[in-house]
Amino acid sequence: MDVLLYLVPIALFMGFLGLLAFLWALRSGQFEDLDGAAQRILFDDEDELPGDQHPGPPRTGA
Repeated sequence: MDVLLYLVPIALFMGFLGLLAFLWALRSGQFEDLDGAAQRILFDDEDELPGDQHPGPPRTGA
């Protein structure tokens, strides 16, 4: 039973940290566009080249 004196405050502290993380995510706009990623995966980008044909960064110097 003595272990409960340690576990209960630790659990409350971790729950408080989770609540703070959730509130931070709400304020920073993490949940603004929930449907955007789900719809973006359905459409191909016409600008991209297929396979490994993507040009690398421009070379400068030797």
